[in-house]
Amino acid sequence: MEIKNSGRTHKAITNIFYNILNQMVMLFLSFISRSVFIWGFGIEYLGINGLFADILNLLSLADLGFNTAMTYSFYKPLAEKDYEKIAGLVNFYKKVYYLIALGIAIIGIALIPFLPRLINVEYEIPHLTIYYLLSLSTVVASYLCIYKTTILMADQKGYLVTKVAIYTNFIKTILQIISIIVWKNYIIFLSVGTIITIGNNVYASRIADKTYQFINKKSTISNYEKKHIFNNLGSVFLYKVSAMLLNATDNILISILISTAMVGYYSNYLLLQTKIVAIISLVFTSMTASIGNLIVTENSEKRFKVFKCEQSISCFICGIVVPCYILLADDFIRIWLGSEYQLGFAMSCAVGLNMYLSCVMQPLWSYREATGLYRKTKWIMVICAMINIGLSIILGKTIGVIGIILASAIARIVTYVWYEPQILFREYFANSEKGYYVQLIKNIFLIIVLVVLGKQFEKVFFVSGYGTWILKASVLGAGFVLVTYLFYRNSEGVNYIRKKIKR
Repeated sequence: MEIKNSGRTHKAITNIFYNILNQMVMLFLSFISRSVFIWGFGIEYLGINGLFADILNLLSLADLGFNTAMTYSFYKPLAEKDYEKIAGLVNFYKKVYYLIALGIAIIGIALIPFLPRLINVEYEIPHLTIYYLLSLSTVVASYLCIYKTTILMADQKGYLVTKVAIYTNFIKTILQIISIIVWKNYIIFLSVGTIITIGNNVYASRIADKTYQFINKKSTISNYEKKHIFNNLGSVFLYKVSAMLLNATDNILISILISTAMVGYYSNYLLLQTKIVAIISLVFTSMTASIGNLIVTENSEKRFKVFKCEQSISCFICGIVVPCYILLADDFIRIWLGSEYQLGFAMSCAVGLNMYLSCVMQPLWSYREATGLYRKTKWIMVICAMINIGLSIILGKTIGVIGIILASAIARIVTYVWYEPQILFREYFANSEKGYYVQLIKNIFLIIVLVVLGKQFEKVFFVSGYGTWILKASVLGAGFVLVTYLFYRNSEGVNYIRKKIKR
């Protein structure tokens, strides 16, 4: 059993390393690319970029949640080395995803007449339809090879796909920057993204072919197994719809209620938040396949120990990253792009609150994906999405863009933040969830205290450039690490991590 655990741990650490490396490279390139993009095209085009991203995210609902259901369906046959079953699943999903790509293309084209109603700009921007179709083609291309690469994710070998992504994302960003500097042509910019995305998918699928040579066998699965997959799919689809309505409607509402330019201003804060959350979430999503194996092979006590370990890591990270973001984001926007791009401390707090909820829930979400928990909590996400849209419209009209951002946080807090832990703890841990809620409350209290102390520090420290910003970030970061460590040093999860490291 120890050998099995070591294998899971080693694979999880490898996936975490490559995923974080990929995000760090992309974070660095994103700042350069965004700066060049604003210089070359302006804030209006940045707003259109963000708006199209949200529209296309909504279009991805056409996959009905197959990606999650597909990953989940691979766990058991991989653990049992049932290659015939795996090949049958791959062939089944291949047909499904070709239909999905066709469906997204058709629906996406049908939305073209509605674009003028969603875009709210001060002057007319030419070739909008061409820009949109190029963006759409990138999304369609991303679905053509996913049925092969998902098996690598489920088998804890996602780092192989991530390695390819590091190289292709680097090449794409460099070529797009060159296209802006040399031609200042948005069509060339988007075309580069589409071509590189296709190349990335083809190369990643070849890795899957070489790693699992049996997946190209002409094998099928039974009608009963297909029915079981589609039964799971209903729950996943509701989750996916709700998550999209929660996360992919902010830019659309900002564009309609305020302006498309405001989408561009907000997207700078969102870029920082998204990249940071992506890095943090990779720590946990990289372990999802390992947790899937854990669920199949271990008892509830072992599952609970691993969860507490993950939760301690999550709270520790939140205690450092969230207050740092709230206190540093606005200064960074000012020295990076200029004071005219700042939206103020209140915006940093609103985005920081959503960041916290996204980070602190990561352990629970990794177990949700691995256990199929979405089948038992699907309706709470639907309620969350409905509350979010209603509140976003009300608060957006009354207090502006900050109201739309706060609506997402409020919707999360009053729904799944308190509900999902109940199901997970009772169904899979045979334990009470009260300790989990107490830990969240303590973590929130710690973050508030750190933000208040940080604001006092700001009174005697003015950021005038990158040098002083780095100094401020270093002082705050070091202080928050120390305080957070002292706060959590005796927790059960941290003690478990210490034992794991020693062993």
